[in-house]
Amino acid sequence: MTGLDGLNPTPGALVLGLVQARVPVIKEPGDLKSTAERLAGMVVGAKKGMPSIDLVVMPEYSINGLDPDTWLDDSLLCDRNGPEMTLLADACRDAGVWGCFSIMERNRGGAPWNSGIIIDDHGEERLYYRKMHPWVPAEPWAPGDLGVPVCDGPSGSRLALIICHDGMLPEMAREAAYKGANVILRTAGYTYPIQHSWRITNQTNAFHNLAYTASVALAGPDQNNIWSQGEAMVCDVDGTILVSGDGTPDRIVTAEVVPSRADEARRTWGVENNIYQLGHRGYTAVTGGAQDCPYTFMQDLVAGTYRLPWEDEVRHVDGTGAGWGAPETVRAK
Repeated sequence: MTGLDGLNPTPGALVLGLVQARVPVIKEPGDLKSTAERLAGMVVGAKKGMPSIDLVVMPEYSINGLDPDTWLDDSLLCDRNGPEMTLLADACRDAGVWGCFSIMERNRGGAPWNSGIIIDDHGEERLYYRKMHPWVPAEPWAPGDLGVPVCDGPSGSRLALIICHDGMLPEMAREAAYKGANVILRTAGYTYPIQHSWRITNQTNAFHNLAYTASVALAGPDQNNIWSQGEAMVCDVDGTILVSGDGTPDRIVTAEVVPSRADEARRTWGVENNIYQLGHRGYTAVTGGAQDCPYTFMQDLVAGTYRLPWEDEVRHVDGTGAGWGAPETVRAK
């Protein structure tokens, strides 16, 4: 059952409104405020137009835009508790709906963060995340240092947020699920060349972890008429696409998921209960299954010795090829 994508919610359903927000053009600080006001209006409007919506999800870059020439301009960055987020939090409180938002955040200690924030229906922050894997070499953001947080959400959901390129690394969705997330949100600013990879990773992230995935990107042209894809998508725990959007700017794609179904699958599935079986290999033959770590890359990451066989031949190891300056700090070990 899908309850007509949330129009008639199934008992226990979480109804999502995934906003394919159009790419904003940001040239001066006032543009940040006007963009945040527009998004806040969409939050209120979405709840008014479809009262069953529990959570409105805005894409990455929906406030700060996609123009790299503005990204490192301190006057065009946001703060976690700044006026833009205050507007959005107030909109969630006034509408009585949860919201997920994106800011490019000032970092007084170095490069800016690419941050995501989930606000509850009382206007309170419930999750704060810094993008772990910036889309290098194109993005200049500092790599996130807070891990992958999870929070309780509406209708029995346990929410996690990963951002754009994070979703291309299967370890990210796995970490979210390992920490209990049964609904994994993914926000992005991807353009059309990434469309196929976007679709298959949203599906595999769901299936690998018996989690719902709910993903949305910006839509429409940037300042150079390069179009972001929109492509809102919700996947069931087996990877089946429940709802998919298109490239229409500002379209709100709605869907329902039932978090308890993910919880049930994780507890009752035998074959393909992959997130459990990863740590209990061959339990049919061995009591409790093998619980060692046979994966060299995991062992090397923990030891700080991660190194590819072709490491010395990798061409892009900083952002200089994409027009950014040399990194300000040495590579962490």
